[in-house]
Amino acid sequence: MKEGSGKQNNMVISYLTLRKAVGILGTALPFVLFLGALIIFRTGVQSSISAYYHTGMGDVYVGTLCVIGLFLFSYKGYPPHDNLAGHLGCVFAVGTALFPAAPECSPTNCELIIGYVHFSIAAFFFFTLIYFSIFLFTKTDPDKPATKQKGQRNIVYKVCGYIMIICILLVGLYHFLPANVTSPLKKFHPVFWLEAAAIVAFGISWLIKGETLLKDKA
Repeated sequence: MKEGSGKQNNMVISYLTLRKAVGILGTALPFVLFLGALIIFRTGVQSSISAYYHTGMGDVYVGTLCVIGLFLFSYKGYPPHDNLAGHLGCVFAVGTALFPAAPECSPTNCELIIGYVHFSIAAFFFFTLIYFSIFLFTKTDPDKPATKQKGQRNIVYKVCGYIMIICILLVGLYHFLPANVTSPLKKFHPVFWLEAAAIVAFGISWLIKGETLLKDKA
């Protein structure tokens, strides 16, 4: 095997590993936050994923988002759109972590402003992830024929993207509903579960991109 070929294979393996790592972190995040808070700190389900910033799992929440951001920054795909989306995803992931949601109990005006910034950045983060799933991951190398597995992967990418869209729209709708409608629903923590579903969909999309499943046959 030529030296250049070996280096190229190593780069391919590294990119696949990077994608798998992003997928694992994304898929695991809601479960780690929920179970960690429940088992270690005896904390119940929070109103949203972002609310775990104010629990004993806050460091895990911030650290995971920052690591995802770092991996997105390192991601290489079809230039220039994949690289730009990766860099933006990095900024939005880190921004979501560093600008926390406002605490539910007696937030100050400053905390409320930072909370508005948080939700704006978080929305852009999800839009970037949706863009990855629906538009970037579904691209096909023009120099290679599309395989049956590639077609199946594209279906998964789109389904994951649409799940994220639906979940984010429902979260937005929930926040705009009148209090008399949302009050009976609060005990079910709908925002947390919708955000968790969106994050898991994001993780699955990246796991598939890392060829964990539906890998092309040799």
